[in-house]
Amino acid sequence: MTRSEGSLRLGKAIGILLCAAILASHLFSMSRWSEDRGVNDDICYLRQAHLFQRFGLGGLDTSFARDDDGYFVAKMKKLPTWRDGQGPVCHTAMPETGKLVLQYPPGTGLVLALFPSGHQVVPLYAICTLIIFLFAFAAIWLSRSRAQLAIATAFGFVAIYVMINPVKASYSIAPTMVLCAAAGWLTARLFAEERQMPRMLLILVTGFLIGIAVNMRVPNVLLSTGYCVYLLVAFLEAPKATRFLEGALFAAALVIGMIPTLAANAINAGSPFATTYSAGDVVPPSLDAETIRSYLGDPQSLLILLSAAWTVWIWRRGHGRLACLLGSGLAINLAFFVSHPIYTQYYVIPICALTLWTLLFASLMPREAASRSAALPPPRSSPARL
Repeated sequence: MTRSEGSLRLGKAIGILLCAAILASHLFSMSRWSEDRGVNDDICYLRQAHLFQRFGLGGLDTSFARDDDGYFVAKMKKLPTWRDGQGPVCHTAMPETGKLVLQYPPGTGLVLALFPSGHQVVPLYAICTLIIFLFAFAAIWLSRSRAQLAIATAFGFVAIYVMINPVKASYSIAPTMVLCAAAGWLTARLFAEERQMPRMLLILVTGFLIGIAVNMRVPNVLLSTGYCVYLLVAFLEAPKATRFLEGALFAAALVIGMIPTLAANAINAGSPFATTYSAGDVVPPSLDAETIRSYLGDPQSLLILLSAAWTVWIWRRGHGRLACLLGSGLAINLAFFVSHPIYTQYYVIPICALTLWTLLFASLMPREAASRSAALPPPRSSPARL
């Protein structure tokens, strides 16, 4: 082992220890969290979990009439805004079914239902944060230079840090972050892979993961937009059966992943494609100066700038296909949320996470792709994938 190799190994150990230190700090902080912090969204996700624990898959039916054990009413009475006689929060009246139902998709409640009642939020966040640490560990371990190591370590530190702030703001974001990290790794693998069958499998699994993410938050469907643009451009550029099949596989996997939400919509709203959200959440897009100022003044803006700058950098380095996927996805997501009248500190976190995880792993994989390509006979008129 050379001195430089030994130095790099030592650096990796230090990077992993730094990430492990913030992980331990987060786990200690999470251990003291309360599930009754007085937030409307919290108790509604917990009601989802309660329904799944009582009725199994029948918990997809979120009619308020099923609160015959008083679980949700008892939760509402702990809210600081509670007043006698008020209606249930986070519920929407559905004229088609005559039900008063939860507005959220079922994924977050289903994940929370895996843990015992009263002790659901802490293990959810602890496990999701541990998985994010493992992805950071993998990135650090894959580093082949001091520069890569420094980037991977800093990235891992920030990725673990945000699992409390701002991810704690909504229970739906914690599992979303895990899915974004996994999809980012798979996307980087996709652009490092030249063989057709492995590419098909990567596209299939990536589409399925993003479909699963829609079950956590309906706006997560926007995470698929970059992939749709990239696959469409690739097909128009070279209209071959394999390109068409790639797009079809992604679309099919996306829909399959969304099946729990489609089923819940059919049960609660009367149609798989009808929304259970209230009118205030489905208003047409419009630019509002206050919303724009909110994003510009929030730490989210730093992640947006980093995502955009890194995407532009890889485009200038000749990786136009990956830049097309990430840049179009980032632009469409930003356009949607900036024109949405409701602002929160976590709305653009998923697309930034997906973009940055993809860029990080893509920066660590080219040498592997290059060495593999050198060992194989050159394909006929096969354009560069990246």
